[in-house]
Amino acid sequence: MVNYILRDKRFLIILFIINLLGTIYGYIWYESQLAITPDIFLIFVPDSPTASLFFTIFLLFFIFGRNIPYIEALGIITLFKYGVWAVVMNLLTLIIDGSLSAAGYMLMVSHGAMALQGLLYAPYYKIKLRHIAVAAIWTLHNDVIDYVFGMMPIYSSLTDYMNEIGYFTFWLSILSIFIAYKYTVNRNNRISA
Repeated sequence: MVNYILRDKRFLIILFIINLLGTIYGYIWYESQLAITPDIFLIFVPDSPTASLFFTIFLLFFIFGRNIPYIEALGIITLFKYGVWAVVMNLLTLIIDGSLSAAGYMLMVSHGAMALQGLLYAPYYKIKLRHIAVAAIWTLHNDVIDYVFGMMPIYSSLTDYMNEIGYFTFWLSILSIFIAYKYTVNRNNRISA
């Protein structure tokens, strides 16, 4: 039943529209930070919208029965990473500030869904090890840009914890890469064996 729903064209079109609108909203959310970002770093700053953009592109191709493995690898890794990351950062904000705005709760729900949808479509990806390797380089390079060059998303109440958040983010990246490998390349190797 789940397989039928995930492959249903009407469901895919709705999911595509939701992700497209979420991606656009995400880039708008980053507008003020992008305005102060040096041009060389622009592509690496809007983490979550870029992750959902990868998935939106995957959905568009998937609707037409096509696969794009590099985008799929970037999608599964970054959707899981930034989905979990945003949930954790908003929970941290709630703990430190004692409250969270309605937008913070909305971000937790939407980013939790991001992480989940990337995993749900794992059986349909055509990812090989080389695709994971390229996506891993992108993901870890993004961590360097964020936490070495100071381009991470701005959460004012968490500023004092940037070193710890950077450390957490690095290991979350490693976990995300491992999960992508386990649910795609490793899974496909077991099935074909």
